Amino acid sequence: MSLVWMNIIHYYCNKRRRKMRHRESGEVASGGEDGRPLSDASSCCDTAEAGVKYRERARTQQRPLTRYLPVRSEQHFDLKQHIESAGHQIELCPFIIVSATACRGYLHKLGSKFRTWQKRWFVFDRSKRALVYYSDKSESKPRGGVYFQAIEEVYVDHLHSVKSPNPKLTFCVKTYERTFHLMAPSPEAMRIWIDIIFTGAEGYQEFQGGT
Repeated sequence: MSLVWMNIIHYYCNKRRRKMRHRESGEVASGGEDGRPLSDASSCCDTAEAGVKYRERARTQQRPLTRYLPVRSEQHFDLKQHIESAGHQIELCPFIIVSATACRGYLHKLGSKFRTWQKRWFVFDRSKRALVYYSDKSESKPRGGVYFQAIEEVYVDHLHSVKSPNPKLTFCVKTYERTFHLMAPSPEAMRIWIDIIFTGAEGYQEFQGGT
């Protein structure tokens, strides 16, 4: 009988030791209470930290490529020179006439009532502090326009907010009361118009006096 009991006791002792070893190895593999391997946890933290640093670096590096503050002062300000210094080759763009104080050229404008595109002669005049459009270049009678102080934003219509014959040449002039949807005759003409009009966007919310 004593030999039988000794075998039984030896069997249960071995079984208990195996359970304890299995439990200990399971805790090491799981990395503690969160049930995640320690190596994965450390790599996850490293990845998250690197992601945060990358996002912070990206935020500090992000800036608009063609965004300038509006220019309020007229003293010693030359509109043509300002636009050329921004990298635009005005002489190679036959659709726009730019002088020291004004810019003229044809644009297509989306009507606010009938929602059709009409060709209009636009004049950006810094002396009158207004963007005005006419039926033709004779400039005999203005059809409409907006003063600089009402212009809030000027931007390319990347979201295609309206149906345009050429979405890539469509841009917006946002004012207090409405948004003008305009279409330029060429990509360079559109870029020049955007930068020119923005020099008069005195309604821009981040504008704090200009230069």
